[in-house]
Amino acid sequence: MNKFVGKHAVIAALFALAGVAASAQAADVVGNAQAGQGKVAMCIGCHGIAGYRAAYPEVYRVPLLGGQNQAYLVNALRAYKKGDRHFDSMRAIAASLTDQDIADVAAYYAQQTPSSKSNPER
Repeated sequence: MNKFVGKHAVIAALFALAGVAASAQAADVVGNAQAGQGKVAMCIGCHGIAGYRAAYPEVYRVPLLGGQNQAYLVNALRAYKKGDRHFDSMRAIAASLTDQDIADVAAYYAQQTPSSKSNPER
């Protein structure tokens, strides 16, 4: 019985270490705003329209992203990807992004202003 418990403890420890390594790797990713510019096409359809509202499953005011804090955007996209934030289309989009994609998109929007071309004035 001890061998059985011991094997499971080793396996659990390996999974824990792999999780820590993945988190550390994600934390070390540095965003590239220039690379992000080529990755935001799917964002502009909703986040590039001043005053846009999504009506399903309820009415949401869709925020313009230009000038948002980079860390906030990274955390928001990771939360959508993980399922901690709930909006189906954002979850699907975030699920398709790598940690590098997320960092690049966040860096791109963080360097923008509310009146940037991809973020029209209200």
